[in-house]
Amino acid sequence: MRGSAPGRIVIRMIEAFFLSVSQLGDRAFLRVLAKSLAVTIAVLLAIGGALAWGARWVARDGFGLGDHAGTLAAIGATLAAVALAWLLFRVVAIAVIGIFADDVVEAVEARHYPAALATAKPVPFAHSIASGLRSALRAVLVNLLASPLYLVLLFTGIGTPVAFFVVNGWLLGRDLSDMVAARHRSAAAMRADRAAGRGGRFALGLAGTGLLMVPFVNFVAPLLGAAMATHLFHRRRATGETNCVPPPPPSLPA
Repeated sequence: MRGSAPGRIVIRMIEAFFLSVSQLGDRAFLRVLAKSLAVTIAVLLAIGGALAWGARWVARDGFGLGDHAGTLAAIGATLAAVALAWLLFRVVAIAVIGIFADDVVEAVEARHYPAALATAKPVPFAHSIASGLRSALRAVLVNLLASPLYLVLLFTGIGTPVAFFVVNGWLLGRDLSDMVAARHRSAAAMRADRAAGRGGRFALGLAGTGLLMVPFVNFVAPLLGAAMATHLFHRRRATGETNCVPPPPPSLPA
């Protein structure tokens, strides 16, 4: 593919997006979507319920303010949990999709990259769970570390959303790329290749973060992100931009 590196990245991103959207109706995608949404909602409800119960217990029993104050505290905590859910959705959804990502990647490879699928190593479920938890923990810790910057930039009016977008785009690009690379690369090779594909991963992360911010689209955004990461990985692999031995050219839809 000719042109500048940014131009190649943009073209690949556009191609990956439309190829991913075209596969949203596949049974494998729909199964993962149903499972990931169910688990994500269950986790968010559990967090909200724990906050409400904890606030009620602290107000009623911890401070001895009685049932009325406990109920008010629980209501306040529930409202806070609703606001918190918007912030936590990205963390929880990506962690959950990481658990089921192998099914998404396999479906994309089966349709578009059968040669790569033949040599892929399915990711053990325990490894997927560990990766999802690491992703969530990394997102929480990095955003906590960046919170002073977010607070300082509040005075600019737009600086905080931009910083949040950039930080989480960087995190998400790594998470999505690693979901695919784990099927084809050793851990050492994955670490060695991260710097080489930095621009593409960052662009992927920004795109995924943007989709997560769009109401209703955010429900399928993790699924689209995993599918796009698969296309981008194999396009780079086919042109020798990774340390993997490139497979035969991918089969493209007619």
